[in-house]
Amino acid sequence: MKFGYARVSTTDQSLDIQIEELTKWGVDRIFAEKASGRDTKNRTEFNKMMEFLREGDTVVVTKLDRLGRNFKQLVELMEYFNEHNITFVSIKDGIDTSTTMGKFMFHILAAVAEMERELILERTQAGREAARARGRLGGRPQKKTKFQIQRILEDYNNKDLSINEICEIHEISRGTLYRYVRLAKEGKIKVE
Repeated sequence: MKFGYARVSTTDQSLDIQIEELTKWGVDRIFAEKASGRDTKNRTEFNKMMEFLREGDTVVVTKLDRLGRNFKQLVELMEYFNEHNITFVSIKDGIDTSTTMGKFMFHILAAVAEMERELILERTQAGREAARARGRLGGRPQKKTKFQIQRILEDYNNKDLSINEICEIHEISRGTLYRYVRLAKEGKIKVE
């Protein structure tokens, strides 16, 4: 079956032109809605169409941006269609994955998305390394002051109180206490 999907973002926009083009293209059923393209979870008609799709079906849109707003979203959909042997057609963009050129376009989109993911990972790692070089450990900022941490470590080192008592008195978890102890041993927290 050929399923058409038409979408506009606001209620004052019309779906008529898209529906007319999809009808000319010969789709069997059209799913049309007025919804933002950002979140596929809130697109009722889109989700209905996805439930109807079976191997060998075709999804037709007038333009690629009707299917999704960001590149990652589009590539994930293309990968899903490819894995489930569903043909995808974007009329105005000239993409038809049943053709050699359409498959080629799909692979280019997938390659660009993969490159984008790799660049994001590289930038994230570089940011973490730069933060570490500046002495930032990452994670949530400490809630305890240096003075409070020193008191906690003093209680730990004195051995007068049990671990549970220290945690209860200072209102911290065992994990936090052991993290402070570890950081003190590594010299990252100075005990005076």
